[in-house]
Amino acid sequence: MKQTSAALMIAVLVGALTAVAAQQSSPAASQARELLEAGQYQQVVDAAGPDAEPAVIFAAVLSQEKLGNTEEAKALARRLTERPDNDPWHFVGQSMSELLADQTDPALDAARRAVEIAPMLADAHHQLGLVLAKRQAWKDAAAAFDRVTMIDPDYAYGYYYGGLSHYRANRPDLMAVRFERFLKLAPKAPERPEVMQIMRTIRGR
Repeated sequence: MKQTSAALMIAVLVGALTAVAAQQSSPAASQARELLEAGQYQQVVDAAGPDAEPAVIFAAVLSQEKLGNTEEAKALARRLTERPDNDPWHFVGQSMSELLADQTDPALDAARRAVEIAPMLADAHHQLGLVLAKRQAWKDAAAAFDRVTMIDPDYAYGYYYGGLSHYRANRPDLMAVRFERFLKLAPKAPERPEVMQIMRTIRGR
């Protein structure tokens, strides 16, 4: 019985340490996200080699989606699902895989599980927001993206998707605040012209 209890405690401790480690941003992860925000999608994909860390693979999945390479995005997401099931990235990858297959129910369950394991992992909340937006649950999506930027105030796409979600939730005032921040953080983003046009339209009313 004592051995079983000790093994359980070790498993819990390993899971906790894994979750904490997953929430730490590295130079490679930061660079991948900067490239993604600048529209340098192929460079992000090229960075997702065999030894790439989960955050880089996450950015590469999003990049492949931007490039229209759905099957390649699925393959990258499956690499995340190969991680242990006490690792939040396992569930982020699972959610991405399901969302790429238009299976929003299991995608939502997996994203929520990732957030539960690692509540301070901004990418997990971002994935949750993407799933909620796909389901057109705009208020909940906006809340998820706001959580992203609370955790990481420099997460440009959190503001972009948060702005879109707030707009769909009939809060153009909140959209404008988030879009302004997005424009400051991601001056080279491909979405910049679209955002600037929306802002001009809102200001002209």
